Amino acid sequence: MKSFWSCFILIAIGSSLSADDWPRWQGPSGTGISTEKGWKANLETVAWKAKLGVGFSTVSVADGKLFTMGHDGRKRGGKETVWCLDAATGKEIWTDSYEAAIVDYLHEGGPCATPTVDGSTVYTISKDGRLNAYQAKTGKILWTRNMMQAAGMKRPPEWGFAGSPYVLDDLLIIEAAHTFALDKKTGKEVWRSKQYRHAYGSPIAFPHGGKTFVATLKTDGLVVLDAKDGSTVAFEKWETSYRTNSTTPIVRGDKIFISTGYRRGCALFQLKSGSLKKIYENKKMSNHMNNSILVGDFLYGFDGNVHMAGPKELVCIRFSTGEEQWRDKSNLQVGSLIVADNQIIALGQKGELAIAPVSAKGFSATAREQVIGGRCWTSPVLANGRLYLRNAKGDLVCLDLRGS
Repeated sequence: MKSFWSCFILIAIGSSLSADDWPRWQGPSGTGISTEKGWKANLETVAWKAKLGVGFSTVSVADGKLFTMGHDGRKRGGKETVWCLDAATGKEIWTDSYEAAIVDYLHEGGPCATPTVDGSTVYTISKDGRLNAYQAKTGKILWTRNMMQAAGMKRPPEWGFAGSPYVLDDLLIIEAAHTFALDKKTGKEVWRSKQYRHAYGSPIAFPHGGKTFVATLKTDGLVVLDAKDGSTVAFEKWETSYRTNSTTPIVRGDKIFISTGYRRGCALFQLKSGSLKKIYENKKMSNHMNNSILVGDFLYGFDGNVHMAGPKELVCIRFSTGEEQWRDKSNLQVGSLIVADNQIIALGQKGELAIAPVSAKGFSATAREQVIGGRCWTSPVLANGRLYLRNAKGDLVCLDLRGS
C-alpha cells in the first residue's frame, strides 16, 4: 500500500500540491479542510441553481464535473438518480436513474452517501445498497453490485446505506454490516470483516506501526480493522439510544476521536498494542450527523440533535483533553461545516450560511446570509472558488466566491 502511505505523508506535512477539487466525502484529504486560498465571502453571488431530488448526498467535484445524487420522492416504484453536472454552469452532462427505496424513517429519506471520484471512475451507493462504478466522463456503468444482497440482508438497514465509498489503493471499502473490501476495478470481493450492526458513517484508513488500518464507527461501536485482510484489531463498545452512529472517526497519529448524537457525546482513544485506551469521554460534543473538523489541537462541530431537547449549538473543544473552549448560541442549530483558508464555513439547519475565522477563543461571523431554504443537514463543499449548498428536498445552490 505504498501509494496510500505516500499520499498520507504529503497531507501530513502540508503538501503544496493543488487540491482545489473535492472528489469525495470530507474532501481530498478526508479532513473536511480545503487548501483553497483567496476566495471571497460573496454570499449573495448565486452562479446557478439545480433540482436534484430528495436526499442528503453532498457533492463531489473533479475535473470540472460535479457528482451528486437524489430521489424522486415516491415511496413505491421511486427512482434514484446519479447526477453529473458541469461544476461551473450546472448544465447536465449525464444522469443515471434506477429504482431504489427511499428509506424515509424519521426523515425525508433519499440517498445519503457522497459519490467518490477516483481518477476516471466515480463510485456511488444507493440508499438500498446498489453500488455502481461509472466512467466519470460518460456515465457508462463499468460494474454494479447489490451490497444488501452481498451482506445477506433481506431489507435495507433502518436508516439505509449512508456511508460513502472509500478508495484505498486498489480497494474500495464499503459499509454493509460487514466492512467490505472490493477490487475497485471489478467489484469482486477481496475480504470482508466480521459482521457488526450497520455503520451509517464512512470509514477512514490510516497508517500505524508500519501497517494500514481502517477505522469505522458501527452501531455497536468503534472498530479498527487490518486493511490487509479485514480482521478486527480493536473494538470499543459505543452505542446510542436510537441504534445509530453516523459519523466518521477522526484519526491523528495513534489517537482516534469519535462523536455521536442523542447526547451520547464524544471520546478520544489511543490505539496501542492492539487495544483502544480511552483518554477521555464527555458530552460536550455530540455530533448528530455531520463531523467535527480538527484544526491544530481544536475540534469545531455542531453539538445537539434535531429531534431532542437540549443544546443545538456550534462548539469548540480541545482535541487532546476534551475541554470546552466556547459555545456559540447564534441559532445555526444542527448544521454542518468545513474549513478553508483558516475560515469556518458553517451552514445552519435552516439554510443560513456563516463565515468566521477559525479561533479557539470564539465564533465571530464576518459574513452571514440566508442562502437556501428548507432543511439543511448536508455539508457544504468549496471547490475551485465555488461553494455548493444543498437542502433535503434537493435544491442545489452554487455561490461564486472567486470575485475580488
